[in-house]
Amino acid sequence: MFEDFWFNVEYGINHVLDINGYDHVLFLMVLTVPYLFNNWKRVLLLVSTFTLGHTLSLVLAAYSVVRVNATIVEFLIPITILIVALFNVFTAGKGAQKEKVGVLFLSTLFFGLVHGLGFAREFHIFLGDSDNKLVLLFEFALGIELAQIIIVFVVLFLGYIGQTIFRFSRRDWIMVVSAIVVGLVIPMIMGSDFLA
Repeated sequence: MFEDFWFNVEYGINHVLDINGYDHVLFLMVLTVPYLFNNWKRVLLLVSTFTLGHTLSLVLAAYSVVRVNATIVEFLIPITILIVALFNVFTAGKGAQKEKVGVLFLSTLFFGLVHGLGFAREFHIFLGDSDNKLVLLFEFALGIELAQIIIVFVVLFLGYIGQTIFRFSRRDWIMVVSAIVVGLVIPMIMGSDFLA
């Protein structure tokens, strides 16, 4: 029983930390980079909102409520990353991370839905004919959340080091990380089958 539980949790962890699917990591980077450790509650809420959206789309796919063209979803995933990265670039140092949460959380929930749909087909195969789909989904979502917390901690820690030891201004740190991510996602967008 525990082995099955851990297998499903580990599957969620590996989904996020998979080097071949680094889009998830890039999204978490640009989502987290405007914040400091003392904003951890807000960051945790944002990440959990993303997980909620991701899980909700997997539930809809697991029960065949939703079927989406994979080509469109694979195009939209890097677009969501690009939107958040550009938002960071244009608002860096302007206290955007202190603004009211409404739009930010709704957009994060929507982006979670999009990212979840990108994984829905593979996850549907993973579920097979299981009678315990919701249990598997919960265990998988737990793995996703654990992996995301690790990534968020690393981004916050690197931000702390960059801003205290290397004396980057907060604005420069946000701009540099976000610009790097923009540089990484543009080829993903241009190489999309959607644009082919």
